[in-house]
Order: sequence, then structure tokens, then C-alpha cells
Amino acid sequence: MPIVNRVADLHPDIAAWRQHIHANPELLYEVHHTAAFVADRLREFGCDEVATGIGRTGVVGVIRGKKQASNGDIRVIGLRADMDALPIEEKTGLPYTSTNKGLMHACGHDGHTAMLLGAARYLAETRNFAGDAVVIFQPAEEGGAGAAAMIKDGLMDRFGIEQVYGMHNGPGIPVGSFAIRTGPIMAATDTIDVKIDGHGGHAARPHICIDTVLAGAQLVSALQQVVSRNVDPLESAVVSICEFHAGNARNVIPQTAELHGTIRTLTPQVRALVEKRVREVVAGVAQMTGTRMELNYERGYPVTVNHAVQTDLATRIAREVAGEGNVHDTAPMMGAEDFAYMLEARPGAFIFCGNGDSAGLHHPAYNFNDEAILYGTSYWIKLVENTLAA
Repeated sequence: MPIVNRVADLHPDIAAWRQHIHANPELLYEVHHTAAFVADRLREFGCDEVATGIGRTGVVGVIRGKKQASNGDIRVIGLRADMDALPIEEKTGLPYTSTNKGLMHACGHDGHTAMLLGAARYLAETRNFAGDAVVIFQPAEEGGAGAAAMIKDGLMDRFGIEQVYGMHNGPGIPVGSFAIRTGPIMAATDTIDVKIDGHGGHAARPHICIDTVLAGAQLVSALQQVVSRNVDPLESAVVSICEFHAGNARNVIPQTAELHGTIRTLTPQVRALVEKRVREVVAGVAQMTGTRMELNYERGYPVTVNHAVQTDLATRIAREVAGEGNVHDTAPMMGAEDFAYMLEARPGAFIFCGNGDSAGLHHPAYNFNDEAILYGTSYWIKLVENTLAA
């Protein structure tokens, strides 16, 4: 059987948990209802320890195997799911649609949480492994660096975690399939904010003004040359300016303008190069246009880097669940994931589980595919039982 038989029996319960979480989305660290729901389930399952308030609102459950490790050492594996939703108005029309206006689970964290709960229930029932399985339910993945907050709060050391694994659903990947790669799998994400100060005035007298719109437009154009002319064509980088705010009248040259954007890279070297060139370009365009430009360049999530040994193990387990031909090598993705912090702290791997032909992530029509539960939950179970085999 490609999936664990007991998971098929548990599927209705897991789907019901998922749909309950979907109907009650919460943002960032304010996942109080979701965290309480998770903690209550873990206690019902009989976890040996349930800790709350890790990284503000994170929840951790510890399940101890009934066998001893053959070498006498306690071995500990961490499995992580994220709990937070997004500030998007849902447009699915589902019976369990969001009851919180302006919020929805548009990235499938409801499914991630439910699948890990399903695995926790099974592992607490069977305990057919040697060591500790630590299930990690994290807040604030969507821009709040909840993984870093949990690590800072002692996650890895307090629970003795030796390896850590993460999973994300993948729209466009067939249900029953997985995708993974060794090395960089998701990008680092940095933000840039530029405030431009010029000299406003009448649109008919531009010669006595310093035009912030023109300066901003030149800056947007110049920044695109960083990737096309400074980054090795065989490397990857993205510079996207996605907000440009200036003025409020068609006949007034505005005094100020603001630009906001994101930068994505896959290696520390390219990340450093892009930051250096962005700073130089901003300074150069400011001098050329006579404006004053204030740049705030903030580093965000690091590159998500899969470790070779753990990726090989994860790939083998995924093949056991889905079949040899349904586990694919994937190219790196330029989206970001704060599981990167956990992979900096401990060896591990991040894998994508197929969500089928659904709307894309962060789309108002997106919905997690409950058929993926069978495969994602089985993957978690087999990962523990194989990694912590007696």
C-alpha cells in the first residue's frame, strides 16, 4: 500500500480538522484559536508533553516511542507545520469558507496543520519507533519569522531536536506526488523601501522643480539592470519594485515619492552582490537627479537549503509512499519560506506535496486539496518510523 492504512481510516477526522481551521483563519502570531485547537487535540491523543507559548503562540508536542534506540541514545526528530493565514478576502464559496472577514487560508497552512495532527494521532497510538517524535506547530510563517521566534525561545535545545523536516503543498503538482531537491530549494527574501525627496511645484514649470516621479521611474529602470548586468546569467536573482506612491493631483509635481519592493536570491554570494549594487544604484540615481533618496534595505528570510543526507532520506520515504515515478526533482523556487531558519539550526529537508490542479498559493480562490492528506500524513509517519527505527 502506498499510504498507511490507518491514515485512510483517519481521513474524515483529519479533513474535518482542516476545514475547521480553514473556517477560522488567523494572522501571524495571533493564532490563538488555532493554537488552542492544536494543543487540545495533542492532549487528547496522549502526547507525552504538550508545550504552548513557544515563540509566543507556537505549540509543540512530544511523542516518545515504545522502543529504545539500539545504541542507547535518545534520538529526536522534529516535524514542522505552520498555522497562520493571510490577509486575503476568500472567493471560494466553500461551505467552510472563512468566517473572519478579510482573512483566509490561501497558502494551505490549514492542511499542513491538519496533516501533522493526523500523524501525531497515529504516532501516539502506535509508538512504533525508537526515540522522540517532536511535532512543531509554528505561527507567523507569512512574514513574521515565527520559526526564528520559536528557535530563539529554545525550541531545538529544549526538546533535543537532532533533525528537522518541513512540508508544503504544491499547486500544479499532481495529488499523490512529491517534489524535492538537495541544496537551495527556496529563495532568500529581502525588502527595499526608498523615500525620495525632491522639490515640488506646478506641472507647467518643471524647470524650477526636482521631479520625484521622474527620479523614481529612473530608479525602477536602473534597478532592473542589477540582475541583467551584474548577476551571473547562470545564477538566479529577482528585483521587483511593486509599489510606487507619488502625488495626488495631475498638475502638481510631487515633493516626495516612495518605492517598495522585494529581492530574491538563492546564494549568500548573490545576495551580498545584489544588496551592494542596489545601494550603489540608489546613491547614483539620487546624485544624477538631484533628489535625496533614503534607502531602507532589510534582510528577511535566508535561503532554504536542504541537507544532502536528510534529503536522500526524505526522497526515499516519499517514494515509499507515492511510488518511484511520483517523486520528482524540482528546480529552486524564488518564493521564500521561514523554515530556512530551522534548517540553519539543524540538518533536515523541505518537501512539496502535490495539491493537484488548484488555484495558486495566495490566490482568493485557492483551497487545500483534502485528497493530499492521505499522502502527506503517511509521509510524516513513515519518516518518523524509518528515521527512528530500532
